[in-house]
Amino acid sequence: MPFRPSCCHGEERVSERYDQGMATRREVLGDAHVDRAEAARTSFDAPFQDLITEAAWGHVWSREGLARRDRSLLTLALLAALGNDAELAMHVRATARTGARPEEVMEAMLHVAIYAGVPRANHAIRIVKETYAEMGVET
Repeated sequence: MPFRPSCCHGEERVSERYDQGMATRREVLGDAHVDRAEAARTSFDAPFQDLITEAAWGHVWSREGLARRDRSLLTLALLAALGNDAELAMHVRATARTGARPEEVMEAMLHVAIYAGVPRANHAIRIVKETYAEMGVET
């Protein structure tokens, strides 16, 4: 049974934004990933899981202003620039669903090299290549 964010005083509530976020999260990351994250949910991290589902996936990723492919490329560049390696690999795997092609991901990494530094891009490119290899995607 899917978790529903709780409101004050133990009352359960479901926001449209949360539902949209969960749907978008599943479309981008895949059911298997989201199911693992939900199965690992505890009362400690539930507020964080609710936040990312509603804010990141329901507010940002669900907007119509950019295509999923473009959001995917932006996310990859930002994660690489900030050195968020685990999230980077997760979003590389999501490119299978967002439509961002390996050559486009490399273009994003070139931007990272110029605007965030060659060492960050170099490290990110290694992660991208390893993740694509695990996925069976030729680079």
